[in-house]
Amino acid sequence: MSSLPYPEAPQPRRSLRTEVLENRPVNKDGFVQEWPEVGMVAMDSDFDPRPSIRIENGRVAEMDGRERADFDFLDQFIADHAIDVDAAVEAMALGPRTVARMLVDPNVSRAEVLRTARGLTPAALLETVRQMNIVEIMMGMQKMRARRTPANQAHCTSARDNPLQVAMEAAEASLRGFSELETTLGVVRYAPLVAIALQVGGQVGRGGRLTQCALEEATELDLGMRGITAYAETISVYGTESVFVDGDDTPWSKAFLAAAYASRGIKMRFTSGTGSEVQMGNAEGRSMLYLEIRCILVTKGAGVQGLQNGSISCIGVPGAVPGGIRAVAAENMIASMLDLECASGNDQSFSHSPMRRTSRLMPQIMAGTDFVCSGYSSTPNYDNMFAGSNVDAEDYDDWNAIQRDYQIDGGLQHVGEPEILAARSRAGYALQAVFAHLDLPAITEREIETAVYAHGSNDLIPRDVLEDLKGAQSVMDRGVTGLDLVKALHERGFADIAENLLTVLRSRVSGDLLQTSAILDANLEPLSAVNDANDYAGPGTGYRPTGERWEQMKRLRHVTSAENPELEVS
Repeated sequence: MSSLPYPEAPQPRRSLRTEVLENRPVNKDGFVQEWPEVGMVAMDSDFDPRPSIRIENGRVAEMDGRERADFDFLDQFIADHAIDVDAAVEAMALGPRTVARMLVDPNVSRAEVLRTARGLTPAALLETVRQMNIVEIMMGMQKMRARRTPANQAHCTSARDNPLQVAMEAAEASLRGFSELETTLGVVRYAPLVAIALQVGGQVGRGGRLTQCALEEATELDLGMRGITAYAETISVYGTESVFVDGDDTPWSKAFLAAAYASRGIKMRFTSGTGSEVQMGNAEGRSMLYLEIRCILVTKGAGVQGLQNGSISCIGVPGAVPGGIRAVAAENMIASMLDLECASGNDQSFSHSPMRRTSRLMPQIMAGTDFVCSGYSSTPNYDNMFAGSNVDAEDYDDWNAIQRDYQIDGGLQHVGEPEILAARSRAGYALQAVFAHLDLPAITEREIETAVYAHGSNDLIPRDVLEDLKGAQSVMDRGVTGLDLVKALHERGFADIAENLLTVLRSRVSGDLLQTSAILDANLEPLSAVNDANDYAGPGTGYRPTGERWEQMKRLRHVTSAENPELEVS
């Protein structure tokens, strides 16, 4: 008998193409099977309720198969505050297919769809969008967007919480066309300095940019009350009672907080998104989109003008299941269908694949939303303190090319380097002046010069963190307000920036920022669903970039003269 070992079984031969495909970036992404019993399903679940409603004595007695006595507090809030009982019976009788066709039919006005949507239950809204493919959802988004003119929002953050960097990124983002600017912190105690920096930088050049500092709710409200920020959006709502309770909240407590913001003219919107409940382990066996629709209706019932949705920080969850990105687009459309401002996501990293990142973006940028991104990272993603965005500063030229390719307006434009450097420099010197006026830690000439030419925080001169934190606390202790910033800017020779900031503060006092989808236009006048209502009614109608705006969008970093191929005309 031979003592020689048996020969190894031959390994299956793998093709070179398979090896190439295995190494593609998309195969670093996570994909999972559906698990409807725990809510790990986008929008097609047998565990979601069927649409129904019964009105008795002017109030909802039964909704989506549940009697009033069995309502949880979301059911009760939605039934009492979000459903129009006068419209409900007629709207529900139409059926989901009819409502879906109303959304895409140019002969049915936006106003008529809004009247119908006011009477629809969560399950009826879900059944409606289940009838629609992604192109039809985009058609609905284009028609139902509240403000006629699309816009965009930037994240202006720093991995080092460096206020000088944030001011300069805000100035550049303003120049590039962003209407809103948002920041957050790694160290919360830095918030006053970084919020001041964002506000100052956002008023450089054209100015009139609305700013927010996303923090825990008490500090965020305090900064807003002082006029150091102009809006808020990180007030989260959830689609199950158990998740709400985990956060020590209810729909009524969120509505009360919304009223506190509104009482001071501070623009605010709630935040929600598909996948949040299953990510937190309390989906109660419902689909992601059904639970998100409940969030949208809570927002509507609370009287809040808008919603940040599009899965937001949970995008990896719907992004992993079949049809998940379709569901994300559907939640954006439903928010608009209920006449809410929609800041439509695209603000969180979710894929290693450049192609998937772009496909995630296309429904919102093609159809146009109130804010195509609720956080385009104006910095390289290593500086993005919201855990990275779907698009960042390195994508500016690609974004501008996409706008030009399709003649669609994503809110941005190409800007030449000299103009950008000048804006960054002016923001740096303005912030230096404000810090000196308020007796905050000094900003040196060398810091400014380095930051003007920097790409990200890795290129900056480190600041004295301890002294900055002492200065930040002094801002809170001394009761510094937005008017103090105006005074500092004016007295230190930055009257134009001071006037821009004062205009933002006046818009709060007048209540103009409480209008649905409010921003400030190039003349620092309010632009909202009130005076810029979406009038899309089919081909040849609605917003489309023309005239000066289209000429602006045609310019890219490198465009060759048609008459002289040796000449660049940008």
